[in-house]
Amino acid sequence: MDANAPHDSHRDDVPADDASSPAKGWSTRRRILAGVGIVAVASIAWFGYSAWEVQHNLTGARDNAQLAKDSLLAGDAETAQGAAAEAEHRASRGQENLHSLPWSALAAVPGVGTPVESAQQMSDVVVGLTRDVLTPAVETGTALSPKDLIADGGKVNLRPLRDSAPAIEQISADAKSLADQAHQISGGGYLGLVNDVRTQLQAQTDDVAKLLENTSIGAKVLPAMLGADGPRSYFMAFQTNAEARGTGGLVGGYGIIHANDGEVQVNTLGKNTEVAYDHRPLNLGPDYQATYGMYSPSTDIRNSNFSSHFPYAAQIWQSMWEQESGERVDGAIATDPVALSYVLGAVGSIVMPDGEVVDADNVVELTQSTTYTRFITDESNYNADNEARKEYLQTIAGKVVEKMTGNIENPQLLLDAVGKAVSERRIAVWSAHLDEQAIIADTPLGYTVPQDPAPYAGVVINNNAGNKLDYYLNREIDYTAATCTGDTRTTTVTVRLTNNTPPGDFPRIVAGTFKERPLPFGTNFSAVSLVSTQGASLNKATVDGKPVFSIRGNELGHPVFTVPTTILQGKTVELRYELTEPTAPGEARVPVQPLVDEPSVTVNAPNCAN
Repeated sequence: MDANAPHDSHRDDVPADDASSPAKGWSTRRRILAGVGIVAVASIAWFGYSAWEVQHNLTGARDNAQLAKDSLLAGDAETAQGAAAEAEHRASRGQENLHSLPWSALAAVPGVGTPVESAQQMSDVVVGLTRDVLTPAVETGTALSPKDLIADGGKVNLRPLRDSAPAIEQISADAKSLADQAHQISGGGYLGLVNDVRTQLQAQTDDVAKLLENTSIGAKVLPAMLGADGPRSYFMAFQTNAEARGTGGLVGGYGIIHANDGEVQVNTLGKNTEVAYDHRPLNLGPDYQATYGMYSPSTDIRNSNFSSHFPYAAQIWQSMWEQESGERVDGAIATDPVALSYVLGAVGSIVMPDGEVVDADNVVELTQSTTYTRFITDESNYNADNEARKEYLQTIAGKVVEKMTGNIENPQLLLDAVGKAVSERRIAVWSAHLDEQAIIADTPLGYTVPQDPAPYAGVVINNNAGNKLDYYLNREIDYTAATCTGDTRTTTVTVRLTNNTPPGDFPRIVAGTFKERPLPFGTNFSAVSLVSTQGASLNKATVDGKPVFSIRGNELGHPVFTVPTTILQGKTVELRYELTEPTAPGEARVPVQPLVDEPSVTVNAPNCAN
């Protein structure tokens, strides 16, 4: 070799397969990258399959849980048991997958793992729902099956309900705990699907918790109230929402219910005109007397329910009936034509003696509008035959009661109808037995004004015209409160009332007013009261922007501000209450008085506990 030849450092003394060669280095890196790629692809494939399996199992658990619930309510115990077992199996599989090491490691990655963490929490709730709620609920059997609970003739099988009460109470507590846990599940972050599933799960747990809560309450009080320990009796008021009263509407008629060992009968039906006005007054305290005494509520059944606190009306009815008949009832119940429409939708129509069919679609209009024009006796003055009208309404009530105490083809539909009416406060119950009333009072059935400091805005309308124009009344209610800084905050309750009475000729009882109030025909004249938060003070009340005088009263520690309000036919009136309220903790409550309309209610009040 020529000594002057250039030196090739890449060739001298270097083995052909040395790893430092460029070719070999690239080859090694390619192999590493390929290996990483294979691992990545395998990981993605595993996560993909695992995610599919999780989704498959949790969806299956949800669907089987719903099937178990529906089957249980339908009285199909075998299907309910099988679905509950499958739901628990699927839920456990999904939970195991999501809590495996790979998923847990991914959940721990900030940001990226947020949806996984949310899914893990959801799987825990689903397992609890199937294991601690659904399975034991199915095991209670008859107590949770309307088909088995309600026998022919409307008799309620009380023994299974009473025997299962402790178990149902525990299941209900577990369901409530799981519903609370569901609402604590973290958001799904960047995955909208996870957020959607979370929302669905929260709705499902809330539904189950509410069902079991209501069942638990029923198991505690229904056996005794329906005569398991001896006969019971109740005053039942039929309220006419077309003439508004605090608990719904004027008491147009009544019935006396007798219950014994689960069998219920209504042997007495009467009109409000059959109740005397010379009763001994009932003392319900100085605040009640100062606020409502001018209406003689405890001696005039027509004004007996001016207060929106149902136990007051119930005690008055108990007192009246005892003075009328010598019988002291064990409690009181109130309902209205809207609730009857729900019931008729479940049990079917009724047929009047003249062949007229009354059903879910026409009972409200018939009882609160049509009857007043049907029974006109004097065409020139449009006077109505009240006694004939009341007899007609009493016949409808009797036929509905007869239908409900007969053979019920679908008890679940009936319970759903009653549940809807209760949720709208169209069925209210009071028991003279203190232990039972203590349970009822805090439920929608109790229809009570709460005795706590949390924010409250109860808008109550009492018809002061003696007409039936509340059938055409439309309400909008807004409760807005400032922030929680300081000991007090300003709040505003805005009430818009529209008189939708159509043009036409109406009997005086429908569209006229008392003689001492010479207002134009078709005018709605009402006492509009605001039952406000405890400790609230009214700064100003206005009607259509103009300051007005308000009457101050008190209701169980709540200030009550009442404004007499005139609403001309076809017009809207806006009332505005400007207040200063304590910054008390708790969710703001705006209860809805059960009239004919479905009012628009908005609440913009921060919870000062947060």
